[in-house]
Amino acid sequence: MRNGGEIGIQQDQLGGKMAKRASRPAGKARKPDRVNGKSLSPQKELSELLKCRFPEVFVEGKIDGDKLRQSLGEELDTNNERYGLSWAGKAECFRHIQETTTATLRPRRSESVDFDKTENIFIEGDNLEVLKILQKTYQNKIKMIYIDPPYNTGNDSFIYPDRYKEEKEDYELRAGIKDAEGLLTKDGFWRKNSKDAGHFHSNWLSMMYPRLFLAKNLLREDGVIFVSIGDEEMSNLRCIMDEIFGEENFLGMITWKARVKPVNIGDAKYRPQREVEYVFVYQKEYHEGVFQRLITGSMRTYPHDLNGRKYRLATILKSNRGANIRSTMVFELDGYTPPDGQRWQAGEDVIRQLHHDGYIEFREGTPLIRYFEDEEGAEHDPFYCFMEVDWSSTSEAGKNQLNEILGDRHGFDTVKPTRLVSTLVQSCTKSSAEDIIMDFFSGSCTTAHAIMSLNSESSGNRKFLCVQIAEPCEPDGEAFKAGFSTVADIGKERIRRAGKKIKKEMEGNLTFDKNRLDLGFKVFRLEESNFKQWRENVRTGEELKEQMRMFVDNVKKGAGSEDMLFEIILKNSRFDLNVKIEKQSFAGVDYYRLATEDPSTTLRAGSEGTEKIKAVSGNKRIHHEEKEGHEGKTNANEIICLDTKITKKFVDKVLEEKPERFTCLDIAFKNNDQLKTNTALQMESAKIEFKVI
Repeated sequence: MRNGGEIGIQQDQLGGKMAKRASRPAGKARKPDRVNGKSLSPQKELSELLKCRFPEVFVEGKIDGDKLRQSLGEELDTNNERYGLSWAGKAECFRHIQETTTATLRPRRSESVDFDKTENIFIEGDNLEVLKILQKTYQNKIKMIYIDPPYNTGNDSFIYPDRYKEEKEDYELRAGIKDAEGLLTKDGFWRKNSKDAGHFHSNWLSMMYPRLFLAKNLLREDGVIFVSIGDEEMSNLRCIMDEIFGEENFLGMITWKARVKPVNIGDAKYRPQREVEYVFVYQKEYHEGVFQRLITGSMRTYPHDLNGRKYRLATILKSNRGANIRSTMVFELDGYTPPDGQRWQAGEDVIRQLHHDGYIEFREGTPLIRYFEDEEGAEHDPFYCFMEVDWSSTSEAGKNQLNEILGDRHGFDTVKPTRLVSTLVQSCTKSSAEDIIMDFFSGSCTTAHAIMSLNSESSGNRKFLCVQIAEPCEPDGEAFKAGFSTVADIGKERIRRAGKKIKKEMEGNLTFDKNRLDLGFKVFRLEESNFKQWRENVRTGEELKEQMRMFVDNVKKGAGSEDMLFEIILKNSRFDLNVKIEKQSFAGVDYYRLATEDPSTTLRAGSEGTEKIKAVSGNKRIHHEEKEGHEGKTNANEIICLDTKITKKFVDKVLEEKPERFTCLDIAFKNNDQLKTNTALQMESAKIEFKVI
C-alpha cells in the first residue's frame, strides 16, 4: 500500500526480473509494476552494477574504497594527503546529487508558441531540480551544453541551500522563503553571496558542483560543454570541472573580448582593464572530430538578388588617415570621389575593373562591393582558443541586440552576444542534424535566440532546451516597470519577439514544406507532482489510516489529464518532451498514443499518411514495423490511459494495438481485481510492459 500513490519507474535490478519470472508458478501472473514518482538516481544504478560485478568491495552494504581500489588492481596509498580541491560543504554536494525529487514539469500552452509542432523547449524552474527530473528522459541525448552561470562577483544572487527531500513547508520556513505565518519573505531563494560571507567561494562551488555533475549525465558520448566564466572563480571552476569531467577531457579555454570600452568608475580606472572573459570547454568522452573548422560562409546572409544570384554588400572604402594615407587611391569613379579621410580599398585599375564587371553598386550615393554567394563558397577558419571579435562580438553588442528586441528596460547590465553562442554551436554541431543544445542558466535567452538565427541562416534543425528559474525582478527596477515580473518572463518574451523578427526577415526566402524553420517553443513550469506522495514520517496509527484513506485515489484534486500525461512521460517512458502524442477514444475510454516517426516523413502525431515509426529503446537497434489494419495513422509504441474507468473491451483494444508499454491509473479498475489480474496475464503473454499508477 505504501507505494500505491507513487509514479515513475520501479526498475528490476540486473537480471532480477528474469530470476523472479523463472521462480513464479506456471499460470500465475506477476503483478503489474507499481512505479515510484521520484527522479532517476544514476548513483543508485551504478551502485547496483558494482554489487553485481564487484560484490567483494561491499562491507555491510557500503563500498569499501580500499577494497575497490584493490579489485581494480591499484596499489593502496597509506598517505591520506590527496591532490584536489576541497571546500566547506563539498560532502553535502554529493548528498544533494543523490536526493531524488518527486516534482514534475507542467505544460503552459498559453505561454508557448506553436506548442504541438515545435521541438524547442523552455522550462521555468530551479535548474538543479529540473536537471534531476530530466535524468531519465534526456540521459545521453544532449549534444552541447552552454551555460553562463553567476560569476560570483559579490553582487550575484543564486540559490542555496539546495534541499528537496524534507517537507516543503519545513524547507520554505528554514530557507527563509516563508515566515512563521506562511507569508513569502522578500529574500526567499534570492540571496546575494556577499564577499563578506565566511564561505564566499564555498557557497558558489556548492551551487555549481551538483549542477555540473548532473549535466554530464545528459550529454551524449560525443557531447561538449561550454561554461562562461570571469576572473573571480576561473581557477576554482577549472578544478571542479577537471574532477567531474576528467582533466583528460579538457579541450581548451576560449578567451574572447567581452568589452571594448574602458571602465572609468571606482577603482576600475586604477587597475588593468578586464576586457576579456573565458569559456571552458570539456568533452564527455574522447571522440575524434568533435570540433570542426568554422565555415565562414554559413555565418553570412545574402539578402540581395541580381538576376537570380544572391549577394551581400560590404564597404569598399577605407580610412585615409595617419599611416594609411594613399593619395593615388583617391580618384573619381562614375561621378563619385571619396570624401576627406577616406579612400578606395584598391588601386584605380582594380576598382575600375570591378565596376566594369558589375561588382560595385551605389546605394544612397555610397559605393559598395557585391560578394556573390556562388563565388564566395564555403570559407573555413580554424576554431581558435583566442576568439577574434568578428567571431564573438562583445557584451555591448549583446546588450544592444537585446535592446533592439525588448527595448532598453530589460534590466540586464551585461548580455552575451548571440554571435559568441552561434560560433560555439557551429563549432561542434551540424546544420542537418537535429542536435539538442541545452542552457540551464538561460537568463535573457541568448542561446535560444542564437540557435533560431543560426538555423535561419543555414536551414538548420538544431533544437534548444533552456532552463531559467523565475527570479523576481526588483519592484523598483526598470524591468518590473516595463511589465516583467521575473527573469524567466524576460527570456520567454525575447524568444517570442526574436522568432517574429526572424520570420519576417525570412519571408519569401524559405521553402517551408521542405525546410520548416522552427521558431516556436514549448513552455513547462516546475511544479509539485500531480499525484499524492506517500509521507515517510507517519508517526501514529491514525496518521497511517488517514494516509491509506487518501490513497484510495492518488490523483491530486485539480490535476489535468495533460499535466499527468507529461509527468508520466518524464518518469515512466523512454520518450522525451517532444514525443508525438495522439489522443484517441475507444468505447468511451480516452487514451494517448506515444510514438516516434519514420525519419523519411515530416508528418506528426495526428497527421494522416504515416504508417511507419521509428522505435527506439535506449541504445538498442532502430527498427521499423508496419501497423496492420490502421492505415493512415501513426503506430503507437506506448499507450497511456488516464481515464477513471477501464473495461475489458478497452483492454482487448490495447492488446490488439500491441504497444511496447501500457500505463493506466490503478483506480480505473474500480476494485475489479479479476479484470486487473486477467489484464496482467494477457499483457505478459503479449510481451507488453504493464504499469499502474
